[in-house]
Amino acid sequence: MFSSVAHLARANPFNTPHLQLLHDGLGDLRSNPPGPTGQPRRPRNLAAAAVEEYSCGFGSAKYYALCGFGGVLSCGLTHTAVVPLDLVKCRMQVDPQKYKGIFNGFSVTLKEDGVRGLAKGWAPTFIGYSMQGLCKFGFYEVFKVLYSNMLGEENTYLWRTSLYLAASASAEFFADIALAPMEAAKVRIQTQPGYANTLRDAAPKMYKEEGLKAFYKGVAPLWMRQIPYTMMKFACFERTVEALYKFVVPRPRSECSKPEQLVVTFIAGYIAGVFCAIVSHPADSVVSVLNKEKGSSASQVLKRLGFKGVWKGLFARIIMIGTLTALQWFIYDSVKVYFRLPRPPPPEMPESLKKKLGLTQ
Repeated sequence: MFSSVAHLARANPFNTPHLQLLHDGLGDLRSNPPGPTGQPRRPRNLAAAAVEEYSCGFGSAKYYALCGFGGVLSCGLTHTAVVPLDLVKCRMQVDPQKYKGIFNGFSVTLKEDGVRGLAKGWAPTFIGYSMQGLCKFGFYEVFKVLYSNMLGEENTYLWRTSLYLAASASAEFFADIALAPMEAAKVRIQTQPGYANTLRDAAPKMYKEEGLKAFYKGVAPLWMRQIPYTMMKFACFERTVEALYKFVVPRPRSECSKPEQLVVTFIAGYIAGVFCAIVSHPADSVVSVLNKEKGSSASQVLKRLGFKGVWKGLFARIIMIGTLTALQWFIYDSVKVYFRLPRPPPPEMPESLKKKLGLTQ
């Protein structure tokens, strides 16, 4: 599969022109008159591209594997780092009478469980979101290439937002199947006092009580929460990066240093994270309550919570998800820089489309 995707990726509009030239070993000889020795002169832009050698080809199996590894680090580390905030947020959702706000929630938790209590659920969080990150970022790159080649170069540019939405939704479908078991265990540990303190205690107990259903009964509301969240996360990020380089950053990305590019990545990630939190919060509330209770369905929980109830804990979630999303994109892009992976610039209108629209002489 990966070999066929790699073949398609070479002509992909998301592929960088520099990488394409390096891969094919071709330049435009007509624009490169021969030098004194009879050899064609290397154009300045191709010489600049040759300075940065990539460790693998765009769309290769190694490329997708390292993108998946970047997803493991970006999601696993960041979600584990905010476990205390996530714990308070979940408790506010399932017991709003006791945990009246974010600061009150921290105060009550510290009083009852001590500092160690704030780390409850870290193991299923780390394992679950590492698996989710692997599928989310790895498959996003795969589906983006596949869908782009189905659309063709011109339609890819015209419908790029729809492409980001479709690719991210497809990737998240599989990512949530990987996440669901650990998410169910995490919520039980965090929101049911006395049920279990560790993953080793919670998982066997859940299986004994409800079988495999205990681990996957929340997958449907998880899709409801995560798929809109991920669609917003990727589409908003991609278009925000494009807008920042077009309207805010004073020079093209190719002229920015790697640290400057990563700063743009972080800013775009935070902006995307705020929208992500708002879009996915009602479903997140349902997931938290559903995984705590036995025998309830998503529709029953939604009806009981009502409109006001599903928005409990939104402020905490905006802080958490905004920071998470910014750090995730920063780590993911840093992994690409570290391993010297191809990092295509924001897409530009193809020359053929410019001619059709009469934008070229």
